[in-house]
Amino acid sequence: MRRALTFLFLLLLAVCLLPGVRQQSVANATDGGEDFVPAEVVVKLTSTADLSAVARAYSLDPTPLDQFGTRPIFRLRITNGASVEDRVDALSHDSRVLFVEPNFIAKPPVGGGNTWSVGNTWSVGGDYGAFVSQWAPDKIHLSLAHQVNRGMGPNGPIKVAVLDTGVDTTHPALSGHLLPGWDFVDNDNDVSEVGDQQTGPYGHGTHVAGLIVLVAPEAMIIPVRVLDRYGVGNIWVLAEALAFAVDPDGDPRTADGADVINLSLSTVRETRLIGNLLAKMCGGDSSGDQDFPVSANPYLVVVAAAGNGGDSTKQYPAAENVDGLISVAASTIDDTLASFSSRGSWVQVAAPGVAILSTVPNGQYGTWSGTSMATPMVAGEAALVRANFPYLTNKDLARHVTRMSAEIDGDVPFRIDAGMALTALPEGDSSTPKLSKSGRH
Repeated sequence: MRRALTFLFLLLLAVCLLPGVRQQSVANATDGGEDFVPAEVVVKLTSTADLSAVARAYSLDPTPLDQFGTRPIFRLRITNGASVEDRVDALSHDSRVLFVEPNFIAKPPVGGGNTWSVGNTWSVGGDYGAFVSQWAPDKIHLSLAHQVNRGMGPNGPIKVAVLDTGVDTTHPALSGHLLPGWDFVDNDNDVSEVGDQQTGPYGHGTHVAGLIVLVAPEAMIIPVRVLDRYGVGNIWVLAEALAFAVDPDGDPRTADGADVINLSLSTVRETRLIGNLLAKMCGGDSSGDQDFPVSANPYLVVVAAAGNGGDSTKQYPAAENVDGLISVAASTIDDTLASFSSRGSWVQVAAPGVAILSTVPNGQYGTWSGTSMATPMVAGEAALVRANFPYLTNKDLARHVTRMSAEIDGDVPFRIDAGMALTALPEGDSSTPKLSKSGRH
């Protein structure tokens, strides 16, 4: 039985990787009871020159399983049968080691390898008409927002990366909305969902992608598969995926990277690495632990699920205090916080996340609930705001989404309002809005 743990943590690690690089050594998850890959550690050294000596001192294979670009960040194999915990502890006291982590396995937070959403899976039913006319679009005044913008920016469609279980590339509702992506599980360019409805969170990525298309129909999706058929991945695979999302061709001079990244995933683990990676990816400085081979982008927005814990326990990376990150709870049709949703002052905004209809594999539609469903609603709105107000930094964009929201009951008192966000000017903008509608201050 696969134990619930950390998907979001994994995702963020991805920033460390050199964009566009295809690693030959795929880091596979296991069926064991541990929450990390056995006999492996992820280490950042002060210098690549220290690798041989550190490996010799701690019984590690000096030939790395992988390396993040040219930085001294390695995935190393333990050679003497020592436990991962003991080896991490020993390495953490070495001055040549800037940080060391197990290669954590990513699992659905609700446990069992079933789904990140509430319930084991989606229930089949509905069609395109029901999809576009369901309760959520009306609740967030989406038709008003679409009078202003549908996801097309001044330089072309806004790009939203979806790091998930893959996507049904043949689904009619997704046709024309998908850019080339990558499967970091099988290490190929086929991003299709793998498995069936009885195994793992099959269809999760397709469901998420459909909701982004619903909210921002002129945006484009970069599908990135990071989880296997059981809904399991690990931090190294996710690290590769995030780096790909921000720079798919490995050339920072080309504008092919995501403007928005959707992470319908969460973990209760907090690490220094996650915060540093997010800070660098979203425009932080490149000093110290933020020295990773990825370009800083002060316009990149990351939208992360707060999790389905039903309490105020922080889940990550949604709980990271990083500019440009929006943490998302789930709300109901009655504008209350969903009972299953994580909540607290660390969660910025809620979005519809109960009984949400969207695309699922084999050209079908299905209903699912969870902060996983609420998150792409916000990612879609972020794409609309980015298209309409391209000058906003990620910090200001996140603030605008939160300020231009409706008050609701519960521990997360604000629910997104796309119509308000598109028709109200951001703070400091004195130009005339295309449509007039007051927002919350």
